Amino acid sequence: MFRGSFTALITPFSSGQLDIAALKRVVEHQINAGTHGLVPVGTTGECVTLSHDEHCRVVETVLETSAGRVPVIAGAGSNNTAHAIELARFAKSAGADAVLVAAPYYNKPSQAGLAAHYLAIADAVEIPLFVYNVPGRSVVDISVETMAQVARHPNIIGVKDATGDIQRVTQHRRAIGSDFIQLSGEDASALGYNAHGGTGVISVSSNAAPALCAALQAATLEGRWDEARDLNDRLQPLHEVMFAYSSPAPAKYAASLLGLCSAEVRLPLVECPEAVKDRIRAVLTDLSLI
Repeated sequence: MFRGSFTALITPFSSGQLDIAALKRVVEHQINAGTHGLVPVGTTGECVTLSHDEHCRVVETVLETSAGRVPVIAGAGSNNTAHAIELARFAKSAGADAVLVAAPYYNKPSQAGLAAHYLAIADAVEIPLFVYNVPGRSVVDISVETMAQVARHPNIIGVKDATGDIQRVTQHRRAIGSDFIQLSGEDASALGYNAHGGTGVISVSSNAAPALCAALQAATLEGRWDEARDLNDRLQPLHEVMFAYSSPAPAKYAASLLGLCSAEVRLPLVECPEAVKDRIRAVLTDLSLI
């Protein structure tokens, strides 16, 4: 179920409010393009600027619109363990297939604290849980030893790894085993990640190019490495421009060019400057997406 290209969905806004109609368009666009799964209310979904009610409405909308056609991994991250449990409970009640829980940000917990955080959530809610290791945003790095410790819990089934450290895949396989699901959190290194034993990506680029990202993942999982490299070469400029400004502003501008939603982001983020918009437009044109 959890293999291939999973899109880290943007959350569309209009005049400061959730744009539910646009969110439904985004979901349909993804599924029609062949995306293998959806990940709402993560970092790319600007989860930290959503109210609790907004968070829940986005999850409900994505689940209702996708209607079981693809798996949905709902974001449930918080630097407050009790709140993360609340979000995970809601995700389960809404029908999500799994939850994605980012390492607590700002608190800077110890490795013991990280283990306690994840085990508390896994004990409280019986839903498959992916650990999201993203030191660039959370400041803390979940060690291989800590990952192996929490992976012994039956509800903790995998990781979204945004460390950029390719060797982690092999280290996790040796410490935990090949059944532990490893998804890359970085588009630019996802090809190499799968070569080391990963089985997919939670992708920002697939907001703009879902069909190409899904094709790349399918090629790696089916062992068609020459095709995968060619696709990755084509997609590399997109991977780069998606982080040419604070994410998800570039992804939202790309989606606006595709007619899916506005480019609006919530403060403290702001829209891309014109120079970055020009780059995004050029890359989408080169990929024949607009």
